[in-house]
Amino acid sequence: MLVVIRGAGDIASGIALRLYRAGMELVLTDLPVPTAVRRTVCFSEAIRLGETQVEGVTARLAHTPDEAMELVKRGVIPVLADPEGRCIPALRPDGVVDAILAKKNLGTHMDMAPVVVAVGPGFTAGVDCHGAVETMRGHTLGRVLYTGSPIPNTGVPGNIGGYTVERVLRAPAQGVFRPCLDIGAQVKAGEVAATVGGVPMVCAIDGCLRGLLQDGIQVSAGMKCGDIDPRCKPEHCLCASDKALAVGGGVLEALLHFTAKREG
Repeated sequence: MLVVIRGAGDIASGIALRLYRAGMELVLTDLPVPTAVRRTVCFSEAIRLGETQVEGVTARLAHTPDEAMELVKRGVIPVLADPEGRCIPALRPDGVVDAILAKKNLGTHMDMAPVVVAVGPGFTAGVDCHGAVETMRGHTLGRVLYTGSPIPNTGVPGNIGGYTVERVLRAPAQGVFRPCLDIGAQVKAGEVAATVGGVPMVCAIDGCLRGLLQDGIQVSAGMKCGDIDPRCKPEHCLCASDKALAVGGGVLEALLHFTAKREG
């Protein structure tokens, strides 16, 4: 089963790990300049670096659909800089997963593939996708919706270690992002994690710096640029999160459900 995943950030990468380990063939797409924060667990880094690994699974930059399929044959996950999904008609996948997490639909529709699964708010099962997967932390995280829509975006990050908005680092201004620390660093409240146009981006809580944008990227004021994990476990920086894997399990269920339904 060939599946195209739109998006290659941390949630999309957790989904990719689930599907890859279940034996599916994958092609991922993302922005030419990815904006994922948890870069150590994002296959989008293949666009920037040419190749990356997440939990021992290798992804590599591909420039064309044909090149992507050559990598698939070699057991490597190809990542295309193709945010519009132009590769999809050429690849003719069995499934398409929208894991862009834009909180709205950026062009995904049910005619893209025999099975189309969307992740997070902005989609309605049976209207613009066959199934939608809940991304809100809590009792319904990872649940597949066969009718209706995921919970709308609240603007409040999920609770981790007792913190919500405090754990997210946002750009204090518009400008060029310059990190002062590395992902995995232990930080204290008040410490400067990065600067944006020379303006300090200050940590609000103690913890482990779980995510941080790459050096030199242009950001807008208020844009998410980093993530602090108050649980202070550096090893968490190198593996997919519980949320990403839960959502990945829901995507796997939906793909298999609708494929079996079609074949039955």
